[in-house]
Amino acid sequence: MVQKLRNDDGMQYPGEIANDRSTKNTEPQDKIAVSGLWAICEPSVGRHSGKVLAICEGVPAIFWLSVSQNGDVIDFDTTRTGCNVISVAISEDQRIAGRYLPEYHEAKGNNDFFACCRSPEIASTLTLQPIDRFEGLIDAAIIFSDILVIPQAMGMVVEMLDKKGPHFPNPLTSPIDGQYENLISRQVNVATELDYVYKAITLTRRKLKGRVPLFGFCGAPWTLLCYMVEGGGSKLFIQAKTWIYKYPEETKRLLQKIAELCTEYLALQVKAGAQIVQVFDSWAAELSPSSFKKFALPYLRYISEHLPIRLEELQVNVVPMVVFAKGAWYALEDLCMSGYQVVGLDWLQDPGEAVKIAKGRVVLQGNADPGVLYGEKYAITDTVREMVNGFGGGKQGWVANLGHGEIYSIA
Repeated sequence: MVQKLRNDDGMQYPGEIANDRSTKNTEPQDKIAVSGLWAICEPSVGRHSGKVLAICEGVPAIFWLSVSQNGDVIDFDTTRTGCNVISVAISEDQRIAGRYLPEYHEAKGNNDFFACCRSPEIASTLTLQPIDRFEGLIDAAIIFSDILVIPQAMGMVVEMLDKKGPHFPNPLTSPIDGQYENLISRQVNVATELDYVYKAITLTRRKLKGRVPLFGFCGAPWTLLCYMVEGGGSKLFIQAKTWIYKYPEETKRLLQKIAELCTEYLALQVKAGAQIVQVFDSWAAELSPSSFKKFALPYLRYISEHLPIRLEELQVNVVPMVVFAKGAWYALEDLCMSGYQVVGLDWLQDPGEAVKIAKGRVVLQGNADPGVLYGEKYAITDTVREMVNGFGGGKQGWVANLGHGEIYSIA
């Protein structure tokens, strides 16, 4: 029986032979760490190349692997046909779920939300709480932080108001409001501005000791722009629509700036120890299919295209990338071709139809309705069964997950 591997020191570098004391397997398999991913080669393939059945740090994927004689990864291809995934991972959004644990409030103390994010020790503690509470049941951790640290790094004031959420006291109003040009022209050093995130990631990797892999993340450019012009969450997105239809070129200019910062931010997260990264486009549903192609997709692609390049410049191995564009069911074909290895689905998409569209090009993640947790056990069981059957009923190319974060009143 093939088992999932874990790196037991939490900080082993790609290309090294795995030392997994917890896995006892008599099959003659080679264990290789592939760009931060644990993989098991088929016995018939041998050490240096061939088809690989892999768990990408808790995310199932398929690879064709080439390894040099000294153990360095030469190339890996996630699209080669004839490969099968050997496990299904279980994941949840701990950034949300963790905030409702009683121990969260104890660790948080009197600190406000962003003060917790800026404290590596507190952020690390909060990241680990769901892992410790539900030990053995969760396949990955995600660093405790927030997507809005990018606007903060750009110089905007962002507050987290109790029972309201994020608030920008001085949102962008137009390209001539003075603030817009300041944001565009400002030289943002995300290495120093967001150093606390990287310290939290490194500290968390050490504390995890290889129990589960660690996600880094950022918000997608379109979603971040929405917050920056709306001043917070919105139901109508009047300001965001005004920007794309009244100031389309200025909007694209700002989106490009954000995309470049996101790329650097993710690269430095990986350098600090993140083993997989996710880009959250939470407000993608507010765009029409045509607008999505203009104001969201190009900047998602920029990140997926330039992050591997930047990691190579930093001499850091490439890690898998996940994209989640909530509500953009119409864009699944484009997302499957956007350069990400994993595409998250919300509960509005039929998994069976998604599988037909994806055609094995990417790993799919999702997509149970979080609202089912209001129901009884039988309702949850039925929903999970439908989800499993929709993804093919087996262990190939998908990650079991909710279609979005947990809701406060459920937790």
